Amino acid sequence: MRLLSCFIVMMSLAPGLVTGLARADSIAPREGWQVMPTTLAYDDLVEKLQAAVKAEGMIVVTQASASAGAKGRGLTIPGNRVIGVYRNDYAVRMLEASVAAGIEAPIRFYVSEDSGGTATLSWKTPALVFAPYMDEGGQALAELAAELDAVFMKIAQKAVSSR
Repeated sequence: MRLLSCFIVMMSLAPGLVTGLARADSIAPREGWQVMPTTLAYDDLVEKLQAAVKAEGMIVVTQASASAGAKGRGLTIPGNRVIGVYRNDYAVRMLEASVAAGIEAPIRFYVSEDSGGTATLSWKTPALVFAPYMDEGGQALAELAAELDAVFMKIAQKAVSSR
């Protein structure tokens, strides 16, 4: 809730940012990211993602939405939601490998509404997120990142499936 409040304040201080978001479309592929355009509507993808997180035994730890904050101010911008996902056993392993890496948890999915009425699911891979800490975290952090890469891919595949 505090994160959403900060986001709302940020959006109220930067009206030009809202205008820029209103013109945004799907996320372009970029190094270290997974980007999955879908045929799903924004609200449907958010719902399916939350169900997929639970089905894979993970937990939605945080959520923030600039579009929800803008709506509260009477503005309409394309839907977007950042959903932080993690689980305590992963957190403990991460911290055992690198205390500094703790700033990166939870790892986030991003659901963004596209101009055609569909939505895109994207995320920075755990391998990319933890890359700056590999010198400190060593093999244990590398193994955790690889494991989480697979978990996040399974979640995403469930979320974007037509079933």
